[in-house]
Amino acid sequence: QSSIQRFQEKFFIFALTPQQVREICISRDFLPGGRRDYTVQVQLRLCLAETSCSQEDNYPNSLCIKVNGKLFPLPGYAPPPKNGIEQKRPGRPLNITSLVRLSSAVPNQISISWASEIGKNYSMSVYLVRQLTSAMLLQRLKMKGIRNPDHSRALIKEKLTADPDSEIATTSLRVSLMCPLGKMRLTIPCRAVTCTHLQCFDAALYLQMNEKKPTWICPVCDKKAAYESLILDGLFMEILNECSDVDEIKFQEDGSWCPMRPKKEALKVSSPQCTKIESSSVVSKPCSVTVASEVNKKKVDVIDLTRESSSDEEEDPPAKRKCIFMSETQGSPTKGVLMYQPSTVRVPSVTTVDPAAIPPSLTDYSVPFHHSQISSMSSDLPERVKYLLLKWLHFSGVDEVILVDIEFAKHICVIEE
Repeated sequence: QSSIQRFQEKFFIFALTPQQVREICISRDFLPGGRRDYTVQVQLRLCLAETSCSQEDNYPNSLCIKVNGKLFPLPGYAPPPKNGIEQKRPGRPLNITSLVRLSSAVPNQISISWASEIGKNYSMSVYLVRQLTSAMLLQRLKMKGIRNPDHSRALIKEKLTADPDSEIATTSLRVSLMCPLGKMRLTIPCRAVTCTHLQCFDAALYLQMNEKKPTWICPVCDKKAAYESLILDGLFMEILNECSDVDEIKFQEDGSWCPMRPKKEALKVSSPQCTKIESSSVVSKPCSVTVASEVNKKKVDVIDLTRESSSDEEEDPPAKRKCIFMSETQGSPTKGVLMYQPSTVRVPSVTTVDPAAIPPSLTDYSVPFHHSQISSMSSDLPERVKYLLLKWLHFSGVDEVILVDIEFAKHICVIEE
């Protein structure tokens, strides 16, 4: 600040050399919507004027930046903290290339206004940078080399060494092979050299996320994990190559490891109890569904067409349904055919199908399924109703149908619709 006034303003002038202008122009790329982008950029950065240590990007309060007389839009505010402190913009480099005059003959002017604070001075700088993609950074990381597996083994032994002052001794250490960022299996395991944990994260995904929103925070311990501190872990590389069917491993005290496979639980299959009764008793129970038994006693599915889709209105608990088989001596001549006897069962109140919504032909539907004998179905049913009924019965495992009550079939199709 240069005065005691609350709001300050400073002006700066900078110029580009012909070579710098040429590098920026060559890197120009046109984006959808007529926008321009550059891989070689002019960036403006602000931080506290403190020389005791390296500084993070930091904006003064009420910051306003103009480049060549045009207002530069600043990044949005961070979410407000819970303790009521004033909102502050997250510090990051500002790409001002679109407002810079790409000419070596005409200089550029930057105007910065801000609200001064007692004891806080700021520094401003302009950089010419080349933006690197996540793919470039990943290639550089691979060229940097892979850390020796023995280094990680030594770290395991150090963590599992019994502490004489501790009452609890750790004999093993479980580590996941899933990336904490994408919840997928690791492909390029890495971590920062400043991290003390064994858990790795996927390098490619970490770089892609920081390309979109640069935070450079370790997803495991939430500490700083700058690109320069990243290293590929050789031990996890070996584990991923040798063990492809597990998502978790366990390290032992000597640095060895073993896969953690889930225990397979035995499935218990209980056969349903079916009651075999005479066919004469079926007539007295019109709400039942009868299936003729084959000589070889082939298993068939029994479907209760009279049961409503919702039982919210039922006051009494539903009675247990039984599989009812006809005797072999009194079997029906239509074997393997699902038959339905209408009854006085309650049918849910539904609206009729709008005729305008019914297409003229079954061929208008692209869902392929095995049609049963359409010729045996009543001609009173519209094509749409036939289609839905056949589709419903097909997925229920029924091959042939004899319709007794057409109105009930229509209700089924309205419910299915």
